[in-house]
Amino acid sequence: MSSTPEPKADLYALDLTAAARRKSPLSTDNNACVELADLPGGGMAVFDSKRPDLPALRYTKEEWEAFKEGIVQGLL
Repeated sequence: MSSTPEPKADLYALDLTAAARRKSPLSTDNNACVELADLPGGGMAVFDSKRPDLPALRYTKEEWEAFKEGIVQGLL
């Protein structure tokens, strides 16, 4: 067993209360979109503006890059 903390545990330990969130400029003001916030190390936090009571999903840099590549390739 490794003594190095899991990257995801580190991401979920971050306090995102004051995170600088952004959304697409094409989004409307109806609070039905996702918002993104950069995380240390190139990761990304994804917030659901329809459900502000839920915690943000957090992705490592590698996971986020794979997600974006999947979109480009039409896999998602």
